[in-house]
Amino acid sequence: MPKPLQLVIAARVVRRLRRSRTAAAGQASAPRGPSHLPALSLAATLAATGALHLAKPGPYDRLIPKALGKPRPWTIGSGVAELVCAASLVHPATRRIGSLATAGLVVTVFPGNITAALKARRSRIRSGAERPGAREIVAWARLPFQLPLLAWALAAGRSAGPRES
Repeated sequence: MPKPLQLVIAARVVRRLRRSRTAAAGQASAPRGPSHLPALSLAATLAATGALHLAKPGPYDRLIPKALGKPRPWTIGSGVAELVCAASLVHPATRRIGSLATAGLVVTVFPGNITAALKARRSRIRSGAERPGAREIVAWARLPFQLPLLAWALAAGRSAGPRES
């Protein structure tokens, strides 16, 4: 069952998407400002992954490097951080800082993605398998996607509200 914060974020995302569509339909020939779609789609993605971190933390615990100690607080913390970033991307007034926070989060969790790939490789070697399995392939394939994710986070800030002077 979704939590109240998740419902609020999802409702705001849907409302903004509807407003964007109706505004675009009514002003087809008028020049439009930056699209809110990158920010809102990223907010929805972050809300979903943040909720998963909290609802099913086990798989995420395995991504935490041993040097950081107990994994559960890191997993819960990163889930909460994703939810906060998602919420900040929904409203144009907080979108710019949310965009930068999301970019920082992507960079911060990158070592966990490397850890997952290395653990999968070590596991394969220990088992004596010659070819990588699906888990290892996915772990390594995920690494190059961090750059587009970082670009997505930065693009989300382009539809932010006006800066205060």
